[in-house]
Amino acid sequence: MKFNIDSWSGMFIPQTPILEHVFRGAALYFGILILLRIMPRRSGGSLTTMDLIFALLITNAAAPSLGDYRSLTDGAVLILTIMGCNYLVNALSFRLPILERLISAPPLQIVRNGQLLRRNMRREFLTAEELMDHLRQQGIEDLQEVKDAFVESEGEITVIRRKENERDAK
Repeated sequence: MKFNIDSWSGMFIPQTPILEHVFRGAALYFGILILLRIMPRRSGGSLTTMDLIFALLITNAAAPSLGDYRSLTDGAVLILTIMGCNYLVNALSFRLPILERLISAPPLQIVRNGQLLRRNMRREFLTAEELMDHLRQQGIEDLQEVKDAFVESEGEITVIRRKENERDAK
C-alpha cells in the first residue's frame, strides 16, 4: 500500500467557501433559537420521549442546510461558527438585559395560594395531572401545601411551599 500525500492534504482543503459555512451555521443557530423561544417552555425543561424525538428531528432537518462537507476544515468552520454564535448570545444577554428578556422568558405563575391558574397552564400545555405528578415528586400531596408554583424559562417547575402557620390559617 503506497502512501499518497495528496489524498491526505485534501482532507484539510475546504470544499465550500468558508463564508458560506459561517452564514449557514449562524442562520440556522439563530433560526432555531427563535423557534425554540416561541415554543412552550415546558418542552425545554425535562427531556421526555416526545422532546427527544423533537430534538432528533430538528437535527436531522437542519443537517442538509448546513451543507455537504467532505473536508475537516469545512466541519471545523461550521462547528466553530455555531459555538461562536452561542458564546456571543450568552455574552450579549449577560451584558444587555433587553436581549436576556428576548431570549429567556420570565417565569410564568401556574399556582397562586393553592389555586391553579388554568389560563397560564393552558399557555404551557400543562395539565393538572402533570402538575400534580411534579408536586408528588417533590413530596407534596395536596395543592393547598403550595403557596406559589412557576414554570421557569428553562421549562422547570419550581414550587414555593406554604409555611406551617399559613396552612393552619386556611
